[in-house]
Amino acid sequence: MKSICLHGPESTGKSTIGPRLAAVLGGRYLPEYGRDYAEANGTDFTMADLVAIGRGHDAMLADALVAAPWPVVTDTDPLMTAVWADMLFGVRDPWFAQWNRLSDFYLLFAPDLPWVEDGTRLFGTLGERRRFFDLSRAELDRRGVRYALVEGRDETRFANALGAIERFGIRPHLC
Repeated sequence: MKSICLHGPESTGKSTIGPRLAAVLGGRYLPEYGRDYAEANGTDFTMADLVAIGRGHDAMLADALVAAPWPVVTDTDPLMTAVWADMLFGVRDPWFAQWNRLSDFYLLFAPDLPWVEDGTRLFGTLGERRRFFDLSRAELDRRGVRYALVEGRDETRFANALGAIERFGIRPHLC
């Protein structure tokens, strides 16, 4: 097991849970490239921006997968950026269909937490969050990857994420 990807809509706890999972699993955490990109360049995205985000995250992931410790817990990947393209434009650049550095296991985070505006998030209404989630799940199904749904609040959410990983066959190093 080299990588676990945190997947799902904005404001669902991925960035909070990711570093904790990496620590418990004895791996390392790869932060969301798109957040850094948005903070540096703004959120008035073009398709070229989304491809740049996808490529940037892919390069970070490729570098992280070269050497231990594993697993790399990655806060999204280009599949998530493809869903952003769906949300923003209703179409995708062909680059996303060609990308194939898939994680071994995905955790799909449900939009069951309160929305928190942070200056980079765009889809805060209940309808938008549900649509984003549905598109996120559809992308995982379309790609045929193994994934588990993560729901709940606070420590329950973390325990549910860790439990899903354990059911997949990965045991924590610390607890």
